[in-house]
Amino acid sequence: MSFTIAIDGPAAAGKGTISRAVAAHFGFAHLDTGLLYRAVGAEMLAGTEPVAAARALRAEDLDAAALRSPEVAQAASKVAAIGDVRAALVDFQRAFAARAGGAVLDGRDIGTVICPDAAAKLFVTASAEVRAERRYRELLEAGADTNFAAVLADVRERDARDMGRVDAPLRAAADAVELDTSAMDIDEAVAAAIAVVETAMERGTG
Repeated sequence: MSFTIAIDGPAAAGKGTISRAVAAHFGFAHLDTGLLYRAVGAEMLAGTEPVAAARALRAEDLDAAALRSPEVAQAASKVAAIGDVRAALVDFQRAFAARAGGAVLDGRDIGTVICPDAAAKLFVTASAEVRAERRYRELLEAGADTNFAAVLADVRERDARDMGRVDAPLRAAADAVELDTSAMDIDEAVAAAIAVVETAMERGTG
């Protein structure tokens, strides 16, 4: 069975955690497409031309712990605005989405560009302040030297760049179900996402 779930949303909205939980619940494969751009961004920081890095990307390049640093996150957002980088990564993502056994992909343009025909689509969001607070706590736990104002400014900067880019801007697909996690804990958010997918499954077999 091939059943694709597309989960989009801005930084720190919870889409990654929700996507992993949804994939585990249904026994589907999961791809955090942001890691593709982080891997390219990391290569750019190391001096590699972004388009060349995207074209040479391999699945094993997505496992590096260094891809989770704030510097790489910013670089990822910058390379994601390059049309040729996005084009180079489309086939990788679509092949993953079409795999037998079902797949969950999370990112910023899955439901609108990569998998417009996905069987289930969610747009996970939260207020900028809530997302910044989540990211701030993560950074403090990781021992980072930062402050809330800087993290909030970073979140808003990424939102503006992701939503304002010409190629595949961040937006909800017209047929996506919006899930605002601002006032939800993770268990509530995961349960809500699973309910959306189950409804889509019932619709597909009804």
